[in-house]
Amino acid sequence: MSQSTHEGCMAIPKADELLLLKPSAEAIRTRVQVVAQFVRRVLPLCQAHTVEFFTRGLWEKLVTLPPETVLEALSGERLQRLLEEPPPQRTLEEAADGCDFSNIFCENSQKLVNVHAFALAAKYYSMPNLGVCISLEDMLKALNSQQQPRSDVEMKTDDFMNNKKSHEVLLMSTLVDAIAKYNGLNQVIDLGSGKGYLSSFLSMQYNLKVYGIDSSNTNTHGANERNKKLKKHWRAYQSQARANVRGQVLEKEKERPEQDKEKCKANINEQLLSTNNSLLRQTLVATPDAILFETADVYTDSNTSITSKQHVLSSGAQLQLDENNISENVFLNILPGDAVEVDSSHKSKCRELCEEEKEQRKMASLKAKASRSKEANIYSPLTSYITAETELSDIVADLEDCIMVGLHTCGDLAPSTLRIFTAQPEIKAVCSVGCCYHLLSEELENEKGEIQGTWGFPMCQYLKEDACFCGRNARMAACLALERVAVGQVLPTESLFYRAVLQVIIEEFYGVNRSDRNIGKVFSKSSSFLDYVRKSLKKLELDELKISDSLIMEYFGKYKHRMNELEAFNMLKVVLGPCIEALILLDRLCYLTEQDNLAWFGLVKLFDPIKSPRCYAVVAMKKQTFHTQLNC
Repeated sequence: MSQSTHEGCMAIPKADELLLLKPSAEAIRTRVQVVAQFVRRVLPLCQAHTVEFFTRGLWEKLVTLPPETVLEALSGERLQRLLEEPPPQRTLEEAADGCDFSNIFCENSQKLVNVHAFALAAKYYSMPNLGVCISLEDMLKALNSQQQPRSDVEMKTDDFMNNKKSHEVLLMSTLVDAIAKYNGLNQVIDLGSGKGYLSSFLSMQYNLKVYGIDSSNTNTHGANERNKKLKKHWRAYQSQARANVRGQVLEKEKERPEQDKEKCKANINEQLLSTNNSLLRQTLVATPDAILFETADVYTDSNTSITSKQHVLSSGAQLQLDENNISENVFLNILPGDAVEVDSSHKSKCRELCEEEKEQRKMASLKAKASRSKEANIYSPLTSYITAETELSDIVADLEDCIMVGLHTCGDLAPSTLRIFTAQPEIKAVCSVGCCYHLLSEELENEKGEIQGTWGFPMCQYLKEDACFCGRNARMAACLALERVAVGQVLPTESLFYRAVLQVIIEEFYGVNRSDRNIGKVFSKSSSFLDYVRKSLKKLELDELKISDSLIMEYFGKYKHRMNELEAFNMLKVVLGPCIEALILLDRLCYLTEQDNLAWFGLVKLFDPIKSPRCYAVVAMKKQTFHTQLNC
């Protein structure tokens, strides 16, 4: 059990408040069971692919209601009211008995007969109503977090991220930092780091040492270049912070009586020096040798004078030697041994140094460089493909006790993150937000009998024993954004309609039921349905000259009046999406309950679902780091 101590402070246990938020293993298993039962019953609606909507007669096969009734019940305004309406109140025991489907589906035909009851039931089995999710505010409070960054300078993410990414990075970094502080961790492993926004922000704003690992060389290179630009932003923020402090203290000086001015000047100098020293420490820690000299004017030959390098450092850290009485040695001490050409007056002395002294100086320089490389506030992008069997110590040479994070890790990377966390002792905590559920590997979906060590779904033993199955189309529905649709986001009905009618042409006219080829984004590049069909047939390598324009438009006219059926059907899938997502998330949480080395686990609602639909973070901490906090 790791524990921080400060002289004169008594260690007082603070884990109780966090333990109160921990859902019980029994509650999680019960909810996995009831959600799985509901999903199993509604799976025919979720498994259906809109590409096959007309060729398989899905509306007639699965729904008795007219499409207008469904669309009216699930229109934007009514859908918003439905989301606000309290779900049916049932005890855990009643929920375990399963949902009463008799008023939702016809007992004989099994078709949907009551859209309102259907939507309410779907709401009941979605994550916000299952009682196992924790708000970010409650989590931070339990972690005893003051929600304040470790840096004195606040970085504004809106300057270099879009609104969605800014929202995600700000909130997730706050939670990650709180978990790291709580467990006394300083190293972060960011899996699927992508463009490096979260990694960069954690390193600069929270002084954490971050390794961002991504499978794409392009992403890693881009993250490196982007990080350099962010460093420049960071220096600007530091400069602004220093200017603000100077302005504040000068205002105070004006307000002082004449007799206090001398004393005030001394205080001002002291405060400015303190601020500059703080910014200098941040800059030194944040800037390893490779990044410190990143600007073009620094990469010069060995004859570059110390004056130009001092200028770079001065403009980067925004320090003024004459005003703050900081010696030039401050800068000389942080430069690598070969970065500074010694002044000519000292060259003769250097030549007279014996070999032993030279070796001592070289070793001291190497030790200083190694020491800086172990400091916090460094972001290192790495390229590696991660699986559940990956040994992180093979990728990160100086792996230490750390927290592993993932912001919208795609497909199997999210479950792999949890498996790595439970298996490798250095990973003391995890905070993972998954996405792209349709890309999860699923054992029962595998038609070729492929042998694979681990599967993305299901993870927990209960669902494995229950032979739980979703399928790609159902997992695709889990990626839909119900809250966005409720506030007016329009579904891509026309493009889906084009594709469904195209499928009719492909099967009826060309006699092709299956094709391994992907049409891609033809709709956005097409001027009409006719143009869309012609381009799609070329993509599919079918003879587009074989079918006439008039016949193509005849197909279009035959199905045009049924476009509302497709729209209504997609709305049913949108309503069911959160239930499928709940099952996937509960499966991951249930997997964590089956591990014997965890002290805490839970689901945290991290983001605003309108801004970022995949808004839930799986969080867990191991027993040996679930330690007492200090209350000084």
